[in-house]
Amino acid sequence: MAYSSGFNPHPRISYAGAAPTGSASEAEYVEVALAAVVDPASVHASLSEALPDGLDVLEVVVSSGGSLAERLEASHWRITLDGIGVDAAREAVAVLLDTPEVEVERMTKKGLRRFDARASVQAASVRGEDPDRPGCAILDVVLRHGTPSVRPDDVLAALSKSSGLDVTAALQQRLAQGPLDEADGTVGDPLAPDRDAAPR
Repeated sequence: MAYSSGFNPHPRISYAGAAPTGSASEAEYVEVALAAVVDPASVHASLSEALPDGLDVLEVVVSSGGSLAERLEASHWRITLDGIGVDAAREAVAVLLDTPEVEVERMTKKGLRRFDARASVQAASVRGEDPDRPGCAILDVVLRHGTPSVRPDDVLAALSKSSGLDVTAALQQRLAQGPLDEADGTVGDPLAPDRDAAPR
């Protein structure tokens, strides 16, 4: 592993687009700088052996250059709405999407901050009911990354404010993060350029 220079060297590890506390995620990315060329399969095996159960490394690729963080333009979230049925959820989502701006508030280290949560919502739809939680609708949302970063909790606050529906989440799970397709609001694979550049 490569280390930074200076009086207090530290490992050159960068976590890109980490999920907010309290949420689940299947799409977390980390960049690790190495001091020598190492086979990605060897790095994968070493990391998998060192990490605790439940924290799995799915893939290791050699960077083709550029910043990974810059490729992470949006996230696809799946949110289970606690005690909200499918019909009520669809009505609330329709109201949110028809509202051009919805300001919400969040407590930060610098105090209460107000911002437009609606601007980051690129797509939102209700998939149906959670089979494991009767009466709980499943909401799929694509959020554009930006400043401030809009979180699933902010989307729920925007849903409540725009529709009047009291919404809380039983589960928040990030399914993907990567480049945003502006045409259809989907999230792509940020590692695709690295795979394409790898020798075959």
